[in-house]
Amino acid sequence: MKKIFCLLLCCLMIVCFSACSGNIKDVKIKTVESNIYSQEDIDDAIHTIMREFHQDWSGCKLTEIYYAGDEYEDNQFLAERYNADEAIVLLSSFDVDSSGGDGSLNPNSTYDNWNWILVRNKGEKWKHVDHGY
Repeated sequence: MKKIFCLLLCCLMIVCFSACSGNIKDVKIKTVESNIYSQEDIDDAIHTIMREFHQDWSGCKLTEIYYAGDEYEDNQFLAERYNADEAIVLLSSFDVDSSGGDGSLNPNSTYDNWNWILVRNKGEKWKHVDHGY
């Protein structure tokens, strides 16, 4: 039941956010198992980035996003770096149109394995603190 709810929530967010700015309409959310985070923790982090991408990444289309996996980064190091209790790394792929997004991206290009770093303290929501390669 929980997985169905999460899937419905993902679909609702995609429909709600597909009208403007960064395009998240057809994003593929890949499921990656974790021994560190619950699926709800991962989904919350993904939705944090999807909301931000939709709001701030005009001229870009998010095509895939997923949890980088438990072995990808030293999450404790990242948490300490950003003075937080926890950190999570997501990976994504996105396309950039001829505008070059905000001008800092290569026009008419695709970015793969783009990192998103999020942190949080116990009981708080994920906060995006860095991104890039």
